[in-house]
Amino acid sequence: MSNQSSSLPSRYGMIAGLFLAGGICFGSIVLARTWIHLKESEIIEVAGSTRKNVRSDLAVWTARVSVEDTTIQGAYAKLKVDVEKVDQFLKARKQVNGGWSPVEVGELTAPRHKHDDENAPQKRIGYRVAQSFKVSSTDVDGLPRLARDCTELLDQGVVLMSESIQYIYTKAGEAKVEMAAEATRDARARAEQIASQGGRQVRALRTAKMGIVQINPVYSTATSDGGNSDESSLEKTIVVTVSAKFTLK
Repeated sequence: MSNQSSSLPSRYGMIAGLFLAGGICFGSIVLARTWIHLKESEIIEVAGSTRKNVRSDLAVWTARVSVEDTTIQGAYAKLKVDVEKVDQFLKARKQVNGGWSPVEVGELTAPRHKHDDENAPQKRIGYRVAQSFKVSSTDVDGLPRLARDCTELLDQGVVLMSESIQYIYTKAGEAKVEMAAEATRDARARAEQIASQGGRQVRALRTAKMGIVQINPVYSTATSDGGNSDESSLEKTIVVTVSAKFTLK
């Protein structure tokens, strides 16, 4: 009995030792797998960018015709005549009017004198009616000249005010797609340079997100949280950025 009793602790010790050895082996496997998992999941995040100078391929000229008369009927009659003159002016230069806006009507009032009652309503002395039009052209150099030539209409008694010329690059959408790919390649090149300093290599692209696109006049570095879309200059620069994550090996 004493021999059997004395052998029990040794058996328990052997079993405990086996469990301990098994636990150490299992733990080693788990740790090894965890290390491999961490190694494979290591990533590097970099930003890539590219820029492209473009020339606007569409110009839009906006101008306004205004007339005045003592009666509303007279003002409308004058406006009709001036609108016809503008259309003839454009047709003679082979330009198509993009359309007239709705007529705007305002009242003309007599100026107040020094001793007039400030609370008394001003006396109406006539009406002012106005109408705007737009001309779009792919001749981005010729349209500004047309806007300057509108002084000829002034000689015909037409009160025409040139409001603005917008310069638009209609292929911006296509350019953004192409430039996003270029910015991603730039990001990878940067990631490879950084990784090589630590003796690592870039394995694969994990994610890529395009940033806010900025379209500015050439040489401008202006930025906006919502993105810029310049329409004031003929020559523009498109800047596209990409934030990319790469796995390492």
